[in-house]
Amino acid sequence: MTIEEKALLTTGATMWSTNPVDRFDIPAVTVTDGPAGARGPITPGIGTQVATLCIPCGSALGATFDVPLLEELGVALGHQTRSKGARVLLAPTVNLHRSPLFGRSFECYSEDPLLSGKLAASFIRGVQSRGVATTVKHFVGNDAEFERMTINSVIDQRTLREVYLLPFELAVREGGSLGIMTSYNRMNGVYCAENRELLQDILRDEWGFEGFVVTDWFAGFTTEGAAHAGLDLEMPAPPRGYGKFLAEAVNEGRVDEADLDRAVRTLLSTFERLGALDDEPQAPMAIDLPEHRQLARRAAISSMVLLRNEKVNDQALLPLNTNGLKSVAVIGPNAERTRIMGGGSAEVMPHHRTAIIDVLRERLGAKVAVRHEAGGNIDKTTPTIDPLMVKRPDGTPGFEVVVFDGDASNNTELTRVHRPDGRILLVARNDAGVPTSSYHFKATGLITVETTGQYVVSLVEVSPCRLLLDGELVVDGASTIPARGQSFFGMGSVELTAIVDLVAGQQHELILECDATNKQWAHGAQVGLQFVEQDDPVRRAVELAAECDIALVVVGTTDDWESEGHDRDTLDLPGRQVELIRAVAAANKKTIVLVNTGAPVDMSWASDVPSVMQVWFGGQEMGHAVVDVLLGEADPGGRLPTTIPERIEHTPAYGNFPGEHGQVRYGEGVFIGYRWYESRHLPVRFPFGHGLSYTTFEIGQPDCDDTEISSDQKVTIRIPVTNIGNRAGTEVVQVYVAPRNSSVQRPKKELKSFAKVNLSPGESTVITIELSPRDFAFWNPSDIYRSVLRPQVTGESASISLNQKGFWQVDAGLYDIHIGSSSAQIAQQVVIAISNEIDLSE
Repeated sequence: MTIEEKALLTTGATMWSTNPVDRFDIPAVTVTDGPAGARGPITPGIGTQVATLCIPCGSALGATFDVPLLEELGVALGHQTRSKGARVLLAPTVNLHRSPLFGRSFECYSEDPLLSGKLAASFIRGVQSRGVATTVKHFVGNDAEFERMTINSVIDQRTLREVYLLPFELAVREGGSLGIMTSYNRMNGVYCAENRELLQDILRDEWGFEGFVVTDWFAGFTTEGAAHAGLDLEMPAPPRGYGKFLAEAVNEGRVDEADLDRAVRTLLSTFERLGALDDEPQAPMAIDLPEHRQLARRAAISSMVLLRNEKVNDQALLPLNTNGLKSVAVIGPNAERTRIMGGGSAEVMPHHRTAIIDVLRERLGAKVAVRHEAGGNIDKTTPTIDPLMVKRPDGTPGFEVVVFDGDASNNTELTRVHRPDGRILLVARNDAGVPTSSYHFKATGLITVETTGQYVVSLVEVSPCRLLLDGELVVDGASTIPARGQSFFGMGSVELTAIVDLVAGQQHELILECDATNKQWAHGAQVGLQFVEQDDPVRRAVELAAECDIALVVVGTTDDWESEGHDRDTLDLPGRQVELIRAVAAANKKTIVLVNTGAPVDMSWASDVPSVMQVWFGGQEMGHAVVDVLLGEADPGGRLPTTIPERIEHTPAYGNFPGEHGQVRYGEGVFIGYRWYESRHLPVRFPFGHGLSYTTFEIGQPDCDDTEISSDQKVTIRIPVTNIGNRAGTEVVQVYVAPRNSSVQRPKKELKSFAKVNLSPGESTVITIELSPRDFAFWNPSDIYRSVLRPQVTGESASISLNQKGFWQVDAGLYDIHIGSSSAQIAQQVVIAISNEIDLSE
């Protein structure tokens, strides 16, 4: 194989596939996003999507605390990945909830590194059992979206090892992941894609990683630095540092050919292990299996966290007592438009969606009146024009897009494409006939509305666009280029809007004209339309609540508020939702609030209502799952994977998030999440691990074989658990290690094991957990003890240099093992003694 052929393998051929080498019958290998479902070789929100299984978001999966369930979900996504003609799934995401404002918190499992890593490892085993490689992402320190392409994450070595590297370590060592995706950012001054300490010293030499390392899409790096560090694959096309640039660097002697050979061998051996080298090209298929639907529903149930369930008239509101129930007011913007996923690369087109109100109506039947008021609008930008609202000139749904060569003065037609809704973006490598060089296009749709009145029409553009309604220019984003906004991974403009009058039942011609002559990978705009409300939606909702037996308020965010590409700037629920909750609760004392978000929001209103349940972005079966839990047909199985704070100023990263002057300092160190609140004695709204069941459990006295531990010994603890209530339910037993004394500053306790059990009334079981010396250790980043101080005491030769690697150290002393149902609710305790200091590097 020539240098050029080898270098060709190190970069993408398209947005979603690697390069083939025909002379050696090496096929292209297709990759796909992502954590919530296998989308296929299609850019999110652009062009015709292929339906797929949509599972609950990452934070919802973190709330399950269910290792076996994650493996089942992995198997299902492996199957879906193969159905899309792909062999690599760009998942899971194991960055941490360092701040609740992190825009991709919904995509990540938890604030706790051990919980994240254990769940990721199980998911990976499931996916890879289907002949699909996972790429654990984003390695490492990508815990904010702010300036993510260039920001420098400043993390001390102890914090890096104990917290941010741990999920990746477990994903590699326990999950056996065949792929790692580097993050965009720099870590301690070096871009992660060319950081040899990360990619070679730690990942390969220490952890024994044998798979491939791929960049995040369009990541920046230098050819020489990345090749020396151990990067194997640059994505997507066209290449910016690998491919022809890598071949040139090898031919000129700037890169050792051995580094190129190592990358090629790694890629080919991984693809061969998967069986991908024998694949024939396959078109993406939508395979909707009943067992996948049931699994997604079970996962959503397992994720739901009942935060509060106080009694009203001597009876808890949940589960709902339908005896004598005549009417339910279902209120809130997310009741009818239930949000099942976040935005960005995790976005997929699900096989179907279920709205909470639709399922509730179906299940309660005609005997119970289920009435609805949205109570206001929470959209960050004007909702995209719906496919049901727009038709092409030939009468089929969507927009007809005609692509012309060159600028607007050229009328040479190149191709025609179809867009199903108001998200009208073109990508040359996605859409046949769309050139990579300059072009312009015109998209035409006929809009029909159901209500006469005023509407907001909007434009969020990626390239200069004009919007015409019935031949009249209504929004001009071409004459003066608008400021950059947050949409489309930061490429989109701020929203431009106009107020127009539309007549019900009448077709209105809407035309989007776009100049696509500038050099970027996507062109076009998002076109939105929304009716302008004339009266107060909160007042209408309160009036409805007062008339009904029970008020169910579904509040939350959207995939615009929680998305890749930007962070949130507040914990507050968008719009007037807090006002809505309080007003409805004042009108109806039987008020239940469902929180449909992917990350924590301010819940200062929680004490005003009897029942609160966090339902996350629950995937395609979310509506069914929520109603299962509301009606008591299933127990709320989730526990909080992240702390809900009382206020943003109390959070660990406050003051060091999202960053400034090109860097973000992880000043809280190892004190992430509950570790911070406990060490600072700060009150929280709801603690890590918290979640109520519809029944009651008792955690009995633990039994321990040995209360002492040495370097080559594990301690086994058996924990009895009994359901002492009158209905079946779920408990999550959590095990924390708490050092009584330490030679360094450490958290008061850290999660080291957990187990989920489902028990019938009166049923008991015994959970067995093992703790190894590593579970008691901290990372000692300095070798000064081993290289200088110990030789002085023992007389050994001081042969170890001061810049040797750090090591895992266990202090001698007593350790309390806290066993409970949350970080704040400890039921039992065991004391373990460690007689002598343990150095785990020896």
